[in-house]
Amino acid sequence: MIIQEGALNRQCECITLDRAALVRGLAYQLGDTAGEFLASPLWGHFFSDAAVFLPREDLVTMQTVVRALESATLLPDYRQKVLSWAPETAQVSHGPVGAFMGYDFHLGETGPRLIEINTNAGGAFLNAQLARAQKRCCNRDVNASWIEDFDAAVIRQFEAEWRSQRGGERPSRIAIVDDQPMGQYLYPEFRLAQQLFEKQGIDAVILSPAELRYEAGVLYGNGLPVDMVYNRLVDFALDLPEHASLRKAWMEGGAVITPNPFAHGILADKRNLTVLSDRTLLEQWGLNPEDAITLEKAVPSTVHVSEENASLLWSQRRELFFKPVAGHGSKGVYRGSKLTKGTFANILESEYIAQTYVPPSERVVVTDGESQLLKVDVRLYTYRGEVIMAAARLYQGQTTNFRTPGGGFAPLFFTDAA
Repeated sequence: MIIQEGALNRQCECITLDRAALVRGLAYQLGDTAGEFLASPLWGHFFSDAAVFLPREDLVTMQTVVRALESATLLPDYRQKVLSWAPETAQVSHGPVGAFMGYDFHLGETGPRLIEINTNAGGAFLNAQLARAQKRCCNRDVNASWIEDFDAAVIRQFEAEWRSQRGGERPSRIAIVDDQPMGQYLYPEFRLAQQLFEKQGIDAVILSPAELRYEAGVLYGNGLPVDMVYNRLVDFALDLPEHASLRKAWMEGGAVITPNPFAHGILADKRNLTVLSDRTLLEQWGLNPEDAITLEKAVPSTVHVSEENASLLWSQRRELFFKPVAGHGSKGVYRGSKLTKGTFANILESEYIAQTYVPPSERVVVTDGESQLLKVDVRLYTYRGEVIMAAARLYQGQTTNFRTPGGGFAPLFFTDAA
């Protein structure tokens, strides 16, 4: 990483966010629901006042990593391996590859390191609003192309998902689906997505799975046919009883669902990192050497936790990070250096992976007049390997959260090498 950007992230105390402009933008987009969101105590920790500085070459590296990863997922032997541990619903594919893929990175001393892959990566719509409310800082500003192209890029990816299964140009009606959507932390994002679809002439509704039913090959939402589902559920396999209608529609191809169990099984199942970090195996399966080297550098070594390697992992725990295979939202994750024997015993009774720990970089922010260093991770929102939006998250603690004063989503300010 270029030293100049590291120094800026630790020394620049500028406030780049124009909160008044952000409020106006959200109020315009969200309409009647804006007041409730902006009055919520969550609002204070949702968006950071600071931007994160990033060398453009690091962005290029991250894009290269994403393309190498997605190339690996096309290998027949890779698919056979990862689908061997995937659920029944992941064995089915109707064409869609997954809208808004999310790739999370830490900015390590040797370059960006991939931490996690997500199929229902949240925050892109909110980060687009955040990027539009930024002030220039230290002779740098936010990437204008993402701001200008975001809406069109979103529509293009959903149209592409539709065509991959149906062949026609676009759906007539999209349902944005999550459990109890109005109570979700990112509900304002659902409203932003709904507004964007409707501006493009696509009817859009926000529904819970309980409002869906599947009959005679047609998925209905509140009694009206649903052509496409923007799936925000964290039941990635659609296994829960309350998701039965959506599961059947997926298995029978009765609706275009994105992201979907197949996309999660191929890309985001945490067990997949055990092979994506194995250069020798990937080359044996036919990945070209350049992509294999890229992944070796970027994907921390990852293993499945078992009784067989328990003693070794315990002895190496200070260099490891433990994540539940079925987890989401940083639940159940543990920094190895803080593990107790009791917690490790519980890990052995569950299904976990152990990943080489990559410390996050840091960004100084000013909160209540006091300077503090917050941890940074960077998320790329992509479709078919191309970046739609990228943003940072600032936080304290062992995992990302939206509870840190001064933290939350933060835009990226890119610079070119001198």
